[in-house]
Amino acid sequence: MGIATVARGPALPLIGSTAHYLRNPLRFLEQCAPLADLVALDFIRYQPWLINDPALAEQVLVKNAANFTKDMFARELIPVLGEGLLTSEGAFWKKQRRLIQPAFHRERIAGYATTMVEQTLRALEGWRDGATIDVHHAMMSLTAEIVTRALFGTVAGDLHEIAACLDVVMDRFGDPLYTLLPSLERLPLERNRRFRTVTARLDAIVRGFISERREKGPSGPHDDLLAMLLAARDEDGSSMDDKTVRDEVLVLFLAGHETTALSLSWTLHLLSENPPAARALRAELDAVVGGRTPTVDDFAKLTYAHHVVREAMRLRPPAWALGRVAVAPFELGGHHFDAGTWLWVTPWTLHRNPKHFPEPEQFLPERWEGDLHKRLPKFAYLPFGGGPRVCIGQQFAMMESVLLLATIAQRFELRTAATPVVAPHPSITLRFKHGLHMVATKR
Repeated sequence: MGIATVARGPALPLIGSTAHYLRNPLRFLEQCAPLADLVALDFIRYQPWLINDPALAEQVLVKNAANFTKDMFARELIPVLGEGLLTSEGAFWKKQRRLIQPAFHRERIAGYATTMVEQTLRALEGWRDGATIDVHHAMMSLTAEIVTRALFGTVAGDLHEIAACLDVVMDRFGDPLYTLLPSLERLPLERNRRFRTVTARLDAIVRGFISERREKGPSGPHDDLLAMLLAARDEDGSSMDDKTVRDEVLVLFLAGHETTALSLSWTLHLLSENPPAARALRAELDAVVGGRTPTVDDFAKLTYAHHVVREAMRLRPPAWALGRVAVAPFELGGHHFDAGTWLWVTPWTLHRNPKHFPEPEQFLPERWEGDLHKRLPKFAYLPFGGGPRVCIGQQFAMMESVLLLATIAQRFELRTAATPVVAPHPSITLRFKHGLHMVATKR
């Protein structure tokens, strides 16, 4: 592209964009995105630039990725999650990515398909015809069960406590006041005390699992992700210590539990709001699966289900924003920027660019026909991030989302309850402001 256009976002004297952002972060970003390729924002202490062009996003996330680190939001996660794949940088991150990558080979992921479907069927046994279901809570519980079996080969009570602790963590990072005023975390507030308590508890639970597995040694019949992490060896023969394994386990649990649960919950809600899409999905399920249980062999055949999941992640991307900070001066779109410049790449706004997605606010799974995801400009659509740091578990997440959706939609029709109003809440991930309650009707 040529010289990138530049603009400034809406701002008030003294406080800049702060009030606009706090009122409604997502709406504020939507207002800024059409202004220019690069939009300068002002949050009193922070002045990030919003990137609204896929080519510029590619420059930051791929072509000049070595010049950028993750932003302060990711660094604030380090006391909780440690330095796993989500938060680590540089040579250490590359080493860990290389060690963990074999756990996500296609053949290994396919082996989890039966667990995914079996756990979904077990969860659906508790659903009653005409009952109102807290779908977000149900999907969080279901994906926690699945990722627990993938990580540890079993379901343990402590893992449900991990999910509850991570919920507290997400609530803390979902408060925009903490985003703009990080000094709040030092005040003697109940939220801060609770946050520190669950952080310590998370550490104790996961370290306990690791110690127990090390004591048992490699003789047991373990073929799970924890076993692979403990057995992984670098080129020099070195292995991960307990802290490193603990950090990676927490990141894998959060990514495999939180984001997939949100993606599936938003998918079910959007289908409820769009009956023609729901009918098209059920027709495909009847044709491909019929009355039997979905299997891994059905995954590639459920093309409309793939379209539905992709479209839901376009409108409601669980990873709604990516932040980067420059470590050295750089050029972007013909403009010079200094070291320390903070850049935002936001799937929430990129996925709403009418140039690439006509009728961007409409839920239209059909738009993905003809392999649209392959024809789009790189980084116009990035629900799993992009570049070298693209989500390591994206294939796992897609298989889980499609198979769980197929299993649920085969047995139940879901209608979003009239109250409370469904609205997005931008935390580290894109959560629900008031939860998601839906009425289940047996098919």
